[in-house]
Amino acid sequence: MIADILPSWVASAEEFGDVPEETLFPEERPLVERVADRRRREFVTGRHCARRALAAIGVAPVAIPRGERGAPVWPDGVVGSITHCSGYRAAAVAPAEAALAIGVDAEPHEHLPEGVLPRVAAPAEIAALTALRDADDAVCWDAILFSAKESVYKVWFPLTRRWLDFSEAVVDIDPAGGFEARLLVTDPAVGTTVLRGRWTVRDGHLATSIALSRG
Repeated sequence: MIADILPSWVASAEEFGDVPEETLFPEERPLVERVADRRRREFVTGRHCARRALAAIGVAPVAIPRGERGAPVWPDGVVGSITHCSGYRAAAVAPAEAALAIGVDAEPHEHLPEGVLPRVAAPAEIAALTALRDADDAVCWDAILFSAKESVYKVWFPLTRRWLDFSEAVVDIDPAGGFEARLLVTDPAVGTTVLRGRWTVRDGHLATSIALSRG
């Protein structure tokens, strides 16, 4: 699923189930010693996907620690992103010489809980979602908007080391499978105020991605 919305120069791996905890490196095990079983399984399989993706670009298996705000710490010369939700885990990576940053996010394909949308979307975005729903009510457009903003953050934070609020990116969803995020804040590390990504829905899940190339 995730590979369908990433460019060919990005390597990815995904799992719809979980793998044994023995796939963790010793340096990673302390990170999940005191977490709930669900969170531990997400972490284990997410790291497994990350190492599979790294292998596809010629990087030997390595530990992937957790950095600031929980972001994965990639090997030198690599950028990437990990995502997990109920029933799905995935990772995407690329050589840093090709990409500035990658953001991927996956969610269950279901509407956001009541009260969440006004906290993550501006009135104009909510109006746009209404129009999308009127045209096709089989798609959970509100969840796609939320996921797209998560992918935006996963591109923004590794480059800037700064928080980005939901209100600081305005997302316009293309029903054909793309989206455009307009940043309302700037940072020279990002180099643009417009991020373009893609989305897909399949088998009860949705995924979004942004691959910010150096070109």
